[in-house]
Parts: sequence; C-alpha cells; structure tokens
Amino acid sequence: MSWEPHTLTTRETVEPGPVAALSALFDDGAPAIGPGDPLPPLWHWLALARWPVSSVLGADGHPARGSFLPPVELPRRMFAGGEVAFHAPLAVGSTVRREARVESVTEKSGRSGRLVVVVVTIRLYDERDRLAVEERQDLIYREAGAVPEEAVPAGPAAALAPVDVPFAPVGEGVWRFATDPTLLMRFSAATSNPHRIHYDWPYATRVEGYPGLVVHGPLMTLALAEVLRLEGQNVPVARMRHRNRRPLFCGRPALLRRIDAATLGVFGEGDEPHSTLEIELGEGAGRA
Repeated sequence: MSWEPHTLTTRETVEPGPVAALSALFDDGAPAIGPGDPLPPLWHWLALARWPVSSVLGADGHPARGSFLPPVELPRRMFAGGEVAFHAPLAVGSTVRREARVESVTEKSGRSGRLVVVVVTIRLYDERDRLAVEERQDLIYREAGAVPEEAVPAGPAAALAPVDVPFAPVGEGVWRFATDPTLLMRFSAATSNPHRIHYDWPYATRVEGYPGLVVHGPLMTLALAEVLRLEGQNVPVARMRHRNRRPLFCGRPALLRRIDAATLGVFGEGDEPHSTLEIELGEGAGRA
C-alpha cells in the first residue's frame, strides 16, 4: 500500500462539553472552567478530540492505519510522549485551525523486539490566526506481548473497587492517583480514544498480552499537569515535555509527586516513574 505524509488542516471548536467532562472526572475541587475561559495546559487533548466514523476503525479500536498515519503493521500502539509549546491562550468555545502532519517514521530494534516510532506535529491557530500551540507527539508501535496459554480471567477487572475520587493529598507535594475501569472508560469517552486496551479486558490481556487494563498515557500526563492547578500555580506555562516510560495498570496504587522543581512523575512500585512531565515557565507565556 503506497502512503505519503500530508498535512491535514481542519477548523474545529474548543468544545465545552469535554472540558466539563474532565472536570467531573477529576472531581478535585479545582476552579471550574467554562465558555470564554482559557484552557489549562494540555486540555486541548480533550476539547479538540476528534471522533472517527465507525467504518474506519481497526481491530484495536483505533482508526485503521494508512490514511493520515502510516500503515504500520505492529499491533501495540503507545503514546510515548512529546513536547508542547504554549504561545497564546485557547478560549473554551472558540474556533481554531489545526494543522497536523507526520514528520517521520523510523523503524528500530529494542529490548522487546521490533518497534516503529512515528512523530506527528500539530499546530493550533486561534481565532486571530495566531499560533497558539505547537506540539510534537511521539507514537510507538511494538510487537504484541506473550499471551498466556490459559486465558486470563476477567474477574480481577470486575473485582476492582470504585476509587471515589482519583486525587487525594497524602503528604507535602504528594497526591494519591487512583484508577478503576469506570474512570478509564469515562476518560476514553471524553477524549474519543477507542483503543481497546483501556476498557476491553479480554482484548488487553488475551490479544495484546497485557496483565490488565492500561491507564492512558495522556491521563497520567494530565494528572501531573492537574497538580499545578491543585497547588495554585498561576505562573503561565511556556512549554511542557512529557514522557510515558512504562505502563501503569488499572487499579494499581500510584502517587503523583515532584522529582525536582521543574519535573513531576507518576510513581507506582519501584523507583522508576511510569510517566514524567517537565514544565518550563515563562513570563507572559500563554497571555493574550
């Protein structure tokens, strides 16, 4: 199948519905965001989520590759990280112009076998045609994990207790981050993310070989960004660099805490973070 990268240009509305959905999902007491308010950093992932038509979806729930994204055959897809620069605010309810393009496709060999790294760039322009957001997204495609000979039962997913609220302070600068299947399902719906590893236990365990439902990389990153709001951070953010280092599985205990003055991490078992977020503050960044 022949494929060439191309720029996809669309005009989209910063929808208030998904913004309200994320606020309800977090349920953390942070200030409400409504029409006319500026989006918090990274919330464009919700407010500008795109809904593909059902007929283009592949077996994993994502749109079949070979149109905008290259026809990579490896089954496991991971949002590995990226970088976002904030130049001007995006207001809830406003119209933006989005330009997206695949910049590179690189095949590599890693510890887990073959992988393909796809780099996508996105530029968002506000209603005054100012460049508001510049983003690089790193997508990684891997081979499927080993699936146990005996089918993994669905019981552990069904037995997970509701988390009440995902955020709870547990110490100075440390927050508990709790997940359950309902939280993952609601986040998938709010972000128009149909990837089955986040809500379909049999698919995640029996097809892709994970030990359970996978917590979304963007959810971990947004949780780290939310810590800034919960701490009352009011200095404009100029740039964020995020990296998802290893999967976090639904129901596993995790903490959000600072690694240093500019970096936050999601920590579970062990010293290696699941996800990190590096923040660069700038005088006047994100102001009109």
